[in-house]
Amino acid sequence: MPLSGTWQIVKAELAGEEMPAFVASRVEVELADGTYVVRFAGQVADRGTFTLAADGGVQEIRLYGVEGTNAGRTIPAIYQQVGDRLRICYGLDGIRPSTFATAAGQNLFLATYRRREEPS
Repeated sequence: MPLSGTWQIVKAELAGEEMPAFVASRVEVELADGTYVVRFAGQVADRGTFTLAADGGVQEIRLYGVEGTNAGRTIPAIYQQVGDRLRICYGLDGIRPSTFATAAGQNLFLATYRRREEPS
């Protein structure tokens, strides 16, 4: 699966407000075999499953929270992967975003990740 691996946030914003770099650097997402785990400073903050789909050229990832901050929630998102970079815009209000941007008053979270090198 092309998205499999551990992804570190490079930059992120929520409703038009940029996440401080010192916070972003502590967040990572692990994607593998239809499951996801979000860790903050090494501690599991959120865990669940996901599905991938393509709709008219738009790549969609849909998260289903099982444990943690998003337990019981379904979060639609769009994504774009280029090499070791992954950009995901999450619709925290349950509505799939239509673009990779956020603004004040929108319940959208946009994150750019870099794939972490796995120790060999």
